[in-house]
Amino acid sequence: MFPRMASTSRFGFALRVPRESLRNVILGAVRQERHASSSESTLKKTELFEFHQEQGGKMVEFAGWSMPVQYKDSHINSHMHTRQHCSIFDVSHMLQTKFHGKDRVKFIESLIVGDIAELKDNQGTLSLFTNERGGIKDDLIVTKTDQSYLYVVSNAGCADKDSAHIEANLKEFKAAGHDVDMEYLDESLIALQGPSMAQVLQPGLSDDLSKLTFMTSALTSVFGIQGCRVTRCGYTGEDGVEISVPRAGVVALVERLLANSEVRLAGLGARDSLRLEAGLCLYGNDIDETTTPVEGSLVWTIGKRRRQTKDFPGAEIIVPQIKAKTQKKRVGLVSTGPPVRQHTPILSPEGKKIGEVTSGCPSPCLKKNVAMGYVEAGFSKVGTPVQVEVRKKMVNAVVSKMPFVPTNYYTG
Repeated sequence: MFPRMASTSRFGFALRVPRESLRNVILGAVRQERHASSSESTLKKTELFEFHQEQGGKMVEFAGWSMPVQYKDSHINSHMHTRQHCSIFDVSHMLQTKFHGKDRVKFIESLIVGDIAELKDNQGTLSLFTNERGGIKDDLIVTKTDQSYLYVVSNAGCADKDSAHIEANLKEFKAAGHDVDMEYLDESLIALQGPSMAQVLQPGLSDDLSKLTFMTSALTSVFGIQGCRVTRCGYTGEDGVEISVPRAGVVALVERLLANSEVRLAGLGARDSLRLEAGLCLYGNDIDETTTPVEGSLVWTIGKRRRQTKDFPGAEIIVPQIKAKTQKKRVGLVSTGPPVRQHTPILSPEGKKIGEVTSGCPSPCLKKNVAMGYVEAGFSKVGTPVQVEVRKKMVNAVVSKMPFVPTNYYTG
């Protein structure tokens, strides 16, 4: 992911971190969703598996899938290429579903905090599955299409849990006389992310990409491949799209995109550091069933109407928290020196433990360490000095605003 002791990228800076620490950062990108009992032969493989190997992809286990953590480029070069040009990420391991029927919106809203009814056609939103205790079961993107269905993408690591949760509630919902059905999609999903995405993708579209703004979606052909859904979103903080594409066409599409010198392949390692710079949560690290949307600084995902109706799981716990203070809150942290990783203790200036880091890595863009974690509410104000304990040594840090690196989402 990072080469040796000190890596000087072709973009002109050196990021010096001990090799062992960098190795731990690499492993941290995939450890949380790893299934230790799985063997090479039992791992699921995306349609691009052989292509990844041919391109020099280093394959690792992630959420029961064999996925590329990086390619021939160093982690830093891959990260910076995405920030300055654009990269392709294989995200076919994500769970893609459709919801049909006249009561599809009512059903999905019974499980999540978002206001899907208010979305315009082909508009999507990030939302959260919650439990009755107010905890977050998973995060997902719901798109209200003009094709009489909802298109939903959720996390690979929660696929089995999400499916069981949805199916159990779907059975009850239908038994009550409602009209809704769920369809699992067996299609590939790739993300094209970076500032040059539009100039790369536009020649392959008949539609004007400038009309597709952040979190909107279109069903179209891409470089002649029919039946693709292009959604302007991503997990890097850059302008980008996710393309749901029939499996039979995904290799040809990726090859066509790579024919443009602006485009390179990128893996899970770069994806993790890019999303962290953008202040985006990783489920299982930064949010889980023990954290509420308010504690996770995700109040904005809760629709205003839903706050009034309080008709989603855990609403009686979550909604009062919006005005009241919670005991803990997710914050961003910036530090120098040794990198800060998951489970690193966060302490007050006096040395009292006040929280714990949930994600952290050296930032290739800032040349500092960035992290996020939970602290006692009294220490959550931006600018608050704190300490982090790294290898039994105290390192100064400061509570910082997220995203750490400005996002470049296209809003028209």
